[in-house]
This record gives sequence, structure tokens and C-alpha cells, in this order.
Amino acid sequence: MKYIYGPVRSRRLGVSLGISTVPAKVCSFNCVYCDVAKTTALTGERKEYVSADEILKELRKFLSTYNKHLDHITFSGFGEPTLNSKIGYMIAEIKEHTNIPVVVLTNSSLISRGDVKIDLLQADIVKFTLNAARTDYYKKINQSLDSIKVEDVIKGIINFRKMFTHELWIEIMLVKGVNDYESNYRSLHDALELIRADKVHI
Repeated sequence: MKYIYGPVRSRRLGVSLGISTVPAKVCSFNCVYCDVAKTTALTGERKEYVSADEILKELRKFLSTYNKHLDHITFSGFGEPTLNSKIGYMIAEIKEHTNIPVVVLTNSSLISRGDVKIDLLQADIVKFTLNAARTDYYKKINQSLDSIKVEDVIKGIINFRKMFTHELWIEIMLVKGVNDYESNYRSLHDALELIRADKVHI
């Protein structure tokens, strides 16, 4: 399979089938902790990097022969899934043809954009990564595009929370000597108070 992987079992999502919507390491971050590889295409451009119809075709073929239980279908993969401009279309198609809950794991970098918010509203769970709430720590751990501002990301998640009626989770990755400082904890605490996530994973 080119775009579908798993199913894999995890504590948080149970048995989950993964979907990758971009080629490997097309991302808006180059995180210091990434266990995949160094980002080779650092970008914030949304486009159909991988054909949505090809992904859906592969998914339908897999589901037609898979006779075990799936807890979730998860958009994740080896880059930032919301970079694919057809992610909303794919979520809608999956929701129309299956009753399996859809999850999106995102680094949050594009959530200040209105089109991304609209796309993600269709998911059952959206898990946002928020490793820092201060610019210095945010840049240090994520090594993001200069155009991505942590204050815009936080504001985007807060605004999305007001619109979203399903599960919103926050994931925080702490790296020793990078963002594991009390000043970062305090700023994250303040941001989380405003976001009001359903779950926070550290």
C-alpha cells in the first residue's frame, strides 16, 4: 500500500488505520524529536500533493477485504496531513461510506487558516500538537517556517474549539534541554486554560 498503513494499536486510539496525505517529509516543521527523518521539503503551501481519489481508492480496497475491528481511521503519516488541500474532501468521503470515527493528527501550523478549520470540522477527533506557547521555545523545538507564529497557532486552536463539537485533544512533546523549562510550562498552562481541550497528552 502506498498511502495506507497499519492497522496499528495504540493506547490512545486503539486499533487505528493510518493515512498519509503527503509524500514522506513534506512538512511545515522540522521537529528536533521527529523519529521519521529530517524534513526535506519545508513548506506551508496547501495543494493536492497526493491524489485524494487514489488514497480513497486504496482505502476502499483495503476495507473491502479487512474483516476485523477498526477503532479509528487516522490522518497522520510522514508529514503534515493538512498540507493536502483535499483532506476535507477525504474526511467527508470516509464519513459518508463508513461509520469508523476519523482522527486527524496535526502539528497545528495551519489552523489559523479558515479553509483548514472548515476541513477539520468534519473529523471526530482532532489532536493538535502544541509543544510551546512562547516564540523562543516554539522555534527551537519545531524549527518551523518563519511565517508560522505561535500566537496565531494558539488563537487558531481557540477559535476552532468554539466551532468544533467533537473531541479536541492537545499533545505536548517535552524534550530535555529544549522546552522542559518552567517558563514554557507556565505559558502552556495559560494557553491550555483558553483552549479548553477535552484531553491533554504529554
